[in-house]
Amino acid sequence: MQALILAGGEGTRLRPLTLTRPKPAIQLVDRPFLRHMIDWVAQHGVDEVVIASGFRADALQAAIGEHGGADVHILYLRERDPLGTAGPLRLAADEGLLRERFLVLNGDVLADLDLSALLRAHEERDAIATLALYAVENPSAYGLVRRAAGPQAPGGRPASPAGEVVEFVEKPEPAEVETDEISAGAYVLDRRVIELIPPERMVSIEREVFPRLVGEALYGQRLEGYWMDVGTPERYLQASWDILEGRVRSKAAARFDRDGLLLEEGARQDLTATVVPPAVLGPGAAVGAKATVGPRAVIGATTEIGEGAEVSGSVVMEGSRVGPQARVRGAILGPDVTLEEGARIEPGSVVGERARIEAEVRIGERARIHPGETIS
Repeated sequence: MQALILAGGEGTRLRPLTLTRPKPAIQLVDRPFLRHMIDWVAQHGVDEVVIASGFRADALQAAIGEHGGADVHILYLRERDPLGTAGPLRLAADEGLLRERFLVLNGDVLADLDLSALLRAHEERDAIATLALYAVENPSAYGLVRRAAGPQAPGGRPASPAGEVVEFVEKPEPAEVETDEISAGAYVLDRRVIELIPPERMVSIEREVFPRLVGEALYGQRLEGYWMDVGTPERYLQASWDILEGRVRSKAAARFDRDGLLLEEGARQDLTATVVPPAVLGPGAAVGAKATVGPRAVIGATTEIGEGAEVSGSVVMEGSRVGPQARVRGAILGPDVTLEEGARIEPGSVVGERARIEAEVRIGERARIHPGETIS
């Protein structure tokens, strides 16, 4: 089975982290974000992944590589200009990369949904396209997908087969919310769909392609499990904790010990330091004397946590330095960030790559510090 992953966006909601590297390459717990998706699809028979990339494509390819495990081969499709959510399908087909049937996945999603059930439903119904649907508490924030329940038309025949998509409703009013199902950003498509996508321009599969397939063997299949659109700093942190605490089935979660702790090769902590699970110390990370890390902390490779420093509810990415007596709570620090002695980072803040926070400076809640910026 083949999967096409849409990973060409700029990740604007995760800025300033995505100002210097593509979102799919950003570390999520113990591996680049997109690796979690490759691991997921590989569990459901996918042996080839095509990654549609655009923004900082070279950095993405360097981070992901060409192998997704022993049985998954990775190909890269580069968009010269942004092509939306359908244009990359047409480009992949024109370049001879697509098979007769394939999965398409939104690269912003962390999930463990049963894609095998989605594939079975597609085959059993002889569908042209089958959308993975997921139930959420507030579907109005995403838009609804309405399916037929198999009502009877005159003569006793079903007006629409059960499960067939009959309507898409964007940003519905409260009175219009009759279902809690939204599109989960995963589809099984037959190659016939390509004929509906014009070449060499931006095309939305949600607005320009799927509505044309209503009544033409377009189905939806509700799937249970974990699903999150990891598009904001808040969701990035929550996704990290969901992996650490085992709420999403993943290869990363399987690496933690019974206490919820992952110590990578070369990670070390002073005998007087405290690491409170769930937590990750990346390869070569170091925690100094009397420092406290966790609960809920991811410390990236070669990062140093200084004497008496505190890091909780936070992600500190690779190569960073948290100075003595510094404090980081509920925040994200990008790669190679420096916090000098006594600096404070308050909840909701995001510090971009190579930024420097000087001694005793306090960064307030929900601040955004740009890459390379020095705050004094």
